[in-house]
Amino acid sequence: MRFPVKSASAAIAVLALGFSVTGCASVSGSEPTTPLTPVSRYSLQVEPGLDRIALAVHDQGLSDNQQAALRDLAARYGASGQGLVRIESPAGNDPAAVEQAYSARTALQAAGVPVDRIQMAAYAAPDPRAPVLVGFESLRAHVPNCSAEPRNMVGRFSNQSSGGFGCAIMANMAAQIADPRDIVAARAMTPADSGRAAVVFDNYRRGQASSTPQESLVNGQISRAVE
Repeated sequence: MRFPVKSASAAIAVLALGFSVTGCASVSGSEPTTPLTPVSRYSLQVEPGLDRIALAVHDQGLSDNQQAALRDLAARYGASGQGLVRIESPAGNDPAAVEQAYSARTALQAAGVPVDRIQMAAYAAPDPRAPVLVGFESLRAHVPNCSAEPRNMVGRFSNQSSGGFGCAIMANMAAQIADPRDIVAARAMTPADSGRAAVVFDNYRRGQASSTPQESLVNGQISRAVE
């Protein structure tokens, strides 16, 4: 049985196209088909930290610098602290050290730390006049070491990203985040301003303007502001 020349040529072309498509599929199948985004390979993470200060023991009590340091510690605890504020005095029952510890507790209460969030304890120290330790556990954002990430920047014939793609973005976000607790869970929403909502609905029912009055400076006088 003989085939026409044109039909045989068309069949050969179809077979060649099929083999070429199969070859491309086998090459691209070795790599992920979904391109990675900067947030898919790296993610924000937190690690435990300890914010603690050491207060030297003075017979005359807390100094001005120590009181300022305790106020700053209380502010940091209110912003990003968790758990209890722990005050540790050196073991040995030195009267000045014990008084220093209780003075620190009074200073923290005056700075806004609730009394039920303060814990008094003692620690084994080589000297009864060792410093009084005041601190709390905190969370800090983990900053990845992007310089240690693989950086194979050779030419590639695919749309796949390099090994360290997205590391710098996460490192910048981790270094700038104000409260690392936001990484773990979202903050609770504050209650709505029901008073303002009542005023808006009341004006709407009366057929009056419900929006806030516009400033007279920009009310149709934008062009005059640049003269």
